[in-house]
Amino acid sequence: MKILQLNKYFYQKGGAETVFFNTISTLENRGHQIIPFALKNKKNKFSEYASYFVDYPELSESNIWTKITNIPAFIYNRQAAKQLERLILDKKPDIAHIHLLFNSLSVSILPVLQKYRIPTVMTVHDYRLICPAYTLTNGKGKICELCKDRHFIHCTLNRCSNGNLTNSMLLSLENSFRSCFYEPLNYIDKFIFVSKFAQKKHIEFNPGYAPKAVQLYNFTPDIPTRINKKINHRYLLYFGRLSNEKGINSLLEAIRHIPEIDLKIIGRGPLSKEIGNNYPKNVSFLGFKEGQELKEYVKNALFTIVPSEWYENNPLSIIESLSLGTPVIGSNIGGIPELIQDEKTGFTFTMGSPADLTKTIRKAIAIPEEKLYEMSIACNKFAQQHFSADKHFNYLISIYQSILKASK
Repeated sequence: MKILQLNKYFYQKGGAETVFFNTISTLENRGHQIIPFALKNKKNKFSEYASYFVDYPELSESNIWTKITNIPAFIYNRQAAKQLERLILDKKPDIAHIHLLFNSLSVSILPVLQKYRIPTVMTVHDYRLICPAYTLTNGKGKICELCKDRHFIHCTLNRCSNGNLTNSMLLSLENSFRSCFYEPLNYIDKFIFVSKFAQKKHIEFNPGYAPKAVQLYNFTPDIPTRINKKINHRYLLYFGRLSNEKGINSLLEAIRHIPEIDLKIIGRGPLSKEIGNNYPKNVSFLGFKEGQELKEYVKNALFTIVPSEWYENNPLSIIESLSLGTPVIGSNIGGIPELIQDEKTGFTFTMGSPADLTKTIRKAIAIPEEKLYEMSIACNKFAQQHFSADKHFNYLISIYQSILKASK
């Protein structure tokens, strides 16, 4: 099968790109031909299809004039449509799989896929379909569902894009334009939601998603078949983006009251400097880690902690932790609770409550070593049952085949 894989970035930027590249590798390893389509960028991985990629600046790194001149393409990128049409005519893909699309490749590519009768699926990595700011939080970092009425001006009025008025206006404009003229529901055959929570939330906002929705968790390609957990290191671990919605401040407040346990923090983000200059003595800030080095920290931790204070979708940090046999302490919000079996693969606590997090951590670290070992085995077993590459591939191919069959 010739499969067109479309994503804004063709380099490792975040969780969506991890899923994007893992999907490509998994499909290629099972004999399918992958045709990528993305933006041009000096950080990109090599691709024989790079000549079809789209010229578009990284606006977050651009000057004000570049941002202004690229506003039209931010909403509707004509070059992306032109380049995609050229790619389709030359390579003739059987199916298209979209990942991150908006504010770069844009909705301009949707009519092109429809014109050439390319069956299309989209993995919904965030809430961008229903929320201009993609997180369902407002400018103050609080949960917000005002745009359920489809009046996307709420994003501007509440400065939902990190408190930035200009960015919020642009996002409101893009969402309104898309909703009026290029509603994705009219172009995409199936939406793959990576959590039950996200699927339910999108249907709440727009019941039109219901008949086109399927649910498939993210996956990790390297789940160990055996776990030999050794409790040689007594530390907790947070790894991921360092930003307000991730609940870092609540975690630091909680850990101040538990001086007998160490917390290691791995990651980078807007709060890097603040955390690096102000944290309790039992906290170690280790900066950015990746690959095997990161895996060793995760594998050796007593628990990893996911204290998010927004509607997390399907956090790869939980998937990676469970696969390595490390139980998770996570907040009871978004897609987190459906990944944690209380007292079997971890614990959940009340979102945004440092007091309840403190109580939960104390309960977790008091568990006997024998029970921790049992939890470790249960974590790995849960990961093999829900997040394996084979399971993901088989269901993904069945989705592809169903829309190919329906298109004939």
